[in-house]
Amino acid sequence: MDRKELEAIVIKAVATIYGKDEAELSMATNIKEELGGASVKMVGLTAAIEEETDAMVELQVASACETLGDLVDAVEAEL
Repeated sequence: MDRKELEAIVIKAVATIYGKDEAELSMATNIKEELGGASVKMVGLTAAIEEETDAMVELQVASACETLGDLVDAVEAEL
């Protein structure tokens, strides 16, 4: 899986979990400031990403990410 595919998976999952339009999201989107970073939603997000990529991303690691780009980096490190 290349970086662009991974970015698309993360953006789609974020859009679904946080109820956002995919077109509004980018790798620079700040998770806490722009999405609210609610822990319950982060649990759903990590589960969705794990299901799509088979990467086991720890909730603590995902929650520490500031941007979607950081989250993609964390997922990529687990592949």
